[in-house]
Amino acid sequence: MSEDVSRESQDDLYLVVRNHEEQYSIWRSDRPVPSGWETVEGPDARENCLGRIEELWTDMRPASLRAAMAAAENKNS
Repeated sequence: MSEDVSRESQDDLYLVVRNHEEQYSIWRSDRPVPSGWETVEGPDARENCLGRIEELWTDMRPASLRAAMAAAENKNS
């Protein structure tokens, strides 16, 4: 088991983060948010952040794919 995983506790706080493709993840609040990601919500408990992602991320397709599909649909209409 990695050191990072073994040090996780139920008291750890997390952030909900999103990238430019509107994909979501959780990130430990005691670490810098990686380049290309922005904080959407938090800090909060891990389970609360995962629940919020479930509410927010309703379409798993990357934003660029959704846009391309919408453009193709509009072109064919």
